[in-house]
Amino acid sequence: MNKLFHGIDILTSTASTALRFGMGVNTDPATLQPDQTLELYEFENCPFCRLVREALTELDLDAIIYPCPKGGQRFRPTVSKLGGKQQFPFLVDANQNVAMYESLDIVRYLFETYGQRPLPARWRVAPAQVIGSSLSGIPRPWQGRMVRGSRQPEKLLELYSFESSPYARPVRELLSEMEIPYLLRNCGRGAIGDWVPPPVRDLTGIKPSSGLRNRAALMERAGRVSIPYLVDPNTGNSMAQSADIVEYLKKTYGK
Repeated sequence: MNKLFHGIDILTSTASTALRFGMGVNTDPATLQPDQTLELYEFENCPFCRLVREALTELDLDAIIYPCPKGGQRFRPTVSKLGGKQQFPFLVDANQNVAMYESLDIVRYLFETYGQRPLPARWRVAPAQVIGSSLSGIPRPWQGRMVRGSRQPEKLLELYSFESSPYARPVRELLSEMEIPYLLRNCGRGAIGDWVPPPVRDLTGIKPSSGLRNRAALMERAGRVSIPYLVDPNTGNSMAQSADIVEYLKKTYGK
């Protein structure tokens, strides 16, 4: 990827993060973890879908993401079949035999069912959340919205990410456009050590021992926590660095 283009890409992604004032970064893990992984039909740049992904980060919940960009044909028909209409986001929870639309209903459901706690006050001001999420999409008005041709992997990709990571966002946007499903492993920040940037950790030799399960798993797997991190069981490749992952996905699964 051209360095200048990538720099602009990250700059606009950082602007999107700033406009959400910290939502989708911090994690206060859910009391319960679902036995069967949640399934979320959604697409990047949808302000309502963003709210659900923020809640997943906050609760440290993983989900299989089925991207449904505009013009997409892989998973949109499934939503119509399961729920009766093409509306997003759409959550499927096989643990509770629940399938539901409406972002803020989903957020409430996740907090009450898995967080085992009342919906936090900031989530109860629905108009503010919707407006804030919509504003955060302004710096990146098209990314992640429209379908592009791709070849679907046989095995599910894994992506270590958190919603407001400016580096993970371009990767998720491309996966959305390519309609490539993936297992989203949320790696929000909890302890102080989780906030130390990877280059600083490398220079100082700091190896934070995070209490968050996916950060600990990534540290065990890769020797460091650097977001995003992609695992592709189809090719045996694993990699960090946003630009490298984007190029890899285009070359491996693009048409």
